[in-house]
Amino acid sequence: MFRDAQRGFTLLELLLVLVIAAAGYALVVRFTTGGVSGAELKSAARAVAAGLRDARGTAIATQRTATLTLDLEGRSFEVSGGRRARALPERLDLKLYTAQSEIVDERHGAIRFYPDGSSTGGRVTVASGERKFLVDVDWLTGRVSIKEGA
Repeated sequence: MFRDAQRGFTLLELLLVLVIAAAGYALVVRFTTGGVSGAELKSAARAVAAGLRDARGTAIATQRTATLTLDLEGRSFEVSGGRRARALPERLDLKLYTAQSEIVDERHGAIRFYPDGSSTGGRVTVASGERKFLVDVDWLTGRVSIKEGA
């Protein structure tokens, strides 16, 4: 009877349980992240902000209006003036809030900059799951800023 009280788990059994638990945890983490890392998300937001600043600088330098046109489904954007489109990660969610006059269709919209540096203003939301970055354009000054969303 005393002998049954000393029964327990062997080291091998404990290691096997730990390996199974670690594999399960790795699978859960992989499937719940949404596929875009925080660094990729922040990089995409910075790329959009750089494109907006480029459009503003082009408008001021050439003394002509310049636009950044965003393709929401294709996850890309381009600055007017014949530059090629810049692709963003495919698993990203993009939203554009801009002036009604700058909405081309459900997939495409733009933010326009004027020669004095002002703009139509707006916001590009770059998101993946619960995490998002807000790229804002002030309509009066054309200033571009990035904020981490709630």
